Amino acid sequence: MPISHLVFRTATLADLPAIIALLADDALGRAREVLADPPDPRYIAAFDAICADANQRLVVAELHGQVVGTLQLSFVPGLAHTGAWQGQIESVRIAAELRGVGAGQQMLEWAVAQCRAQGCTAVQLTTDKSRADAQRFYEKLGFAPSHLGFKRKL
Repeated sequence: MPISHLVFRTATLADLPAIIALLADDALGRAREVLADPPDPRYIAAFDAICADANQRLVVAELHGQVVGTLQLSFVPGLAHTGAWQGQIESVRIAAELRGVGAGQQMLEWAVAQCRAQGCTAVQLTTDKSRADAQRFYEKLGFAPSHLGFKRKL
């Protein structure tokens, strides 16, 4: 499949099953996502909350009309760095058949451009420590492991 035809757009509710399937398409995702038709109501509530927040954007990548990728963009205002805005990229997924052919790179470069257009002075993302391939991919795109992140499950 040629990746030159990727189209990026804000997700719609109709995209939710494809997004959830992408999130579930690896060992970590299979253990934490719920594949159901219709989607679990918690996904719908989260989708509605994202759509209601002007600083959030749930995005899909389409190829020939089919959802093949997703990510969430957050635009975060802050006082540090003289009131700088930061871009946060989360939940990055690309269809397995498009990994390694430049589709993920195209999607991340698009996301970085969106952050730049919003006036962000930096873009950050996180990935699970076990995702060595993802870490190499992000470093190849210029992301540096400059900070140590911590999470606490609630």
